Amino acid sequence: MTGEEGFRAWGERVSNWGRWGADDHRGTLNWITPDRVVAGAALVETGQVVTLGLPLDEHGPQPPDGVRPNPVHTMTRTPDAAPEPGGFHWMDDMITMSPQSATQLDALSHVAYDGFLYNGAAVDSVTAAGAAQHGVETLRDGIHGRGVLVDLPRHLGVDRLDADHVVTPHEIDACLVAQAVEVARGDIVLLRTGWIRTLRDEGPAAYVGREPGVSLPFTAWLSERRVAFVASDNWGLEVFPPPGDENMPVHCVLVRDMGMAIGEMFDLEALAEACARHGRWEFFFSASPLQITGGTGSPLEPKAIF
Repeated sequence: MTGEEGFRAWGERVSNWGRWGADDHRGTLNWITPDRVVAGAALVETGQVVTLGLPLDEHGPQPPDGVRPNPVHTMTRTPDAAPEPGGFHWMDDMITMSPQSATQLDALSHVAYDGFLYNGAAVDSVTAAGAAQHGVETLRDGIHGRGVLVDLPRHLGVDRLDADHVVTPHEIDACLVAQAVEVARGDIVLLRTGWIRTLRDEGPAAYVGREPGVSLPFTAWLSERRVAFVASDNWGLEVFPPPGDENMPVHCVLVRDMGMAIGEMFDLEALAEACARHGRWEFFFSASPLQITGGTGSPLEPKAIF
């Protein structure tokens, strides 16, 4: 199968519909069995924790004219309020945000085509009241196990990939060989492109306008290795604009056909430095979405632990 074929052909090849039963809502996260969680936890040696999430504030990755506003933090009670009897003084606040405006997870209710979500759920099961099928709350147990960083910029000797760089499976394999690490069933793959540096250097408009990323052959690469979860430091995992005339084809195959939740806008810079310092690109990974009933995505605060 060539990269020029449409996403429907790729989706048919790697489909997981029915693999885990007609009522399955976890998709490829089913590859993370208890033994894989134990194996991931065994990688903890030093106790170093690396945070992979972006701050939730007005300086987030969304441009001013985007469909998702950056988080808005509001104080609802400050020291101006009088103390309670006895001197008890308390502060409070609230946050208003799109669940997918910063470091986040795409749930299996996020993507559909030809009238269906993952596993044959009807697209009209998503209504103004939320997702009746595959809401993000079905992933509340989280994602915990062996994480593997694919540090392409370090491997290629650049600080970030160019905006039109299409990441190929061959590049990923060569990078993993150089890092002396293999991807196995149930692993969590984090793909570093370095594109998060564009957000910091040039701002949200430059970050969201274009991005390097993967294309359709990557879906087969993930399927063959039975990867459980994939995330990247760009805003949409796949190269944008897309190489063909289909918009977000990788999303269509991964989320709708394979049942793979996608992590986006991860900050992998500190993790890359930690991996290089430790001389290993595997670690214990842990992240849990919020239980937003009927949600199509959720903020994440992912951690890598060495």
